[in-house]
Amino acid sequence: MPSDGVTALPHLMVAPNGARLGRADHPALPLTIAELVDCALACRAVGADGLHAHVRDTEGRHVLDAGLYRELLKEMAALAPRMLVQITTEAVGRYSPAEQRQLVSAVQPAAVSVALREILSDGDLAAAMNFWREAAEAGIAVQHILYDPGEVMHLARLAASGALPEGPLQVLYVLGRYTAGRGSAPADLTPFLDAALAFPESPDWALCAFGRTETACLAAGLIKGGKLRVGFENNLWMADGTVAPNNAARVREVAVMAGKSFGVTGSPHSSEPPS
Repeated sequence: MPSDGVTALPHLMVAPNGARLGRADHPALPLTIAELVDCALACRAVGADGLHAHVRDTEGRHVLDAGLYRELLKEMAALAPRMLVQITTEAVGRYSPAEQRQLVSAVQPAAVSVALREILSDGDLAAAMNFWREAAEAGIAVQHILYDPGEVMHLARLAASGALPEGPLQVLYVLGRYTAGRGSAPADLTPFLDAALAFPESPDWALCAFGRTETACLAAGLIKGGKLRVGFENNLWMADGTVAPNNAARVREVAVMAGKSFGVTGSPHSSEPPS
């Protein structure tokens, strides 16, 4: 478990929009702050205890905007104070590591996701180490996004070298990709878990999976002791191959599969009654 002062990963986090999809992909994709909040509340009611949030500008484009994130966090604190909100620093080819670090410094969220390959893309390890240290001192939970087993090994080496703050790490194993034809399979998780044996201490880990096999992949992760991230960022389909009507339907299906309904029965992050 994470050290004192840093919130553990939610058991079932919803990722409702991501950075790339739009209304043409699905009419129920939430883009505005109000839509994100409504979606989060609906997902909380059927099982989600965390929100992985991307904010969009007035044209629906992914942005790393501190003001928009502060607005979202304020709304969520008022309406669902016990639901963990994790902001993203995803670059999508537009933002530098310095801009990613600045976003986190400006917002001071409880939780943030950071792709290892992005935060180190400028080659400035010292700056990344300072970012990790400052986040730890502020009690910000940093989840490291890892896209392949090689990145797992890289993070493990950084941890062993002392480049990362002491204490358990939070990681997300990403199965599959956005690219057409690069879906996911439950067997894709095994190389990540094998590589994770190199960590000095077992991480607090979750997985997400792209494409129509999302539910099967999450089931495999649950068996292995992982936490789950589900939603339209990664997949628009139900397990039976039909298009999901909304994010809450995806959360409900996975919560039922997991035999848990955190938003209804209570969880480490949400004790409010369903909306």
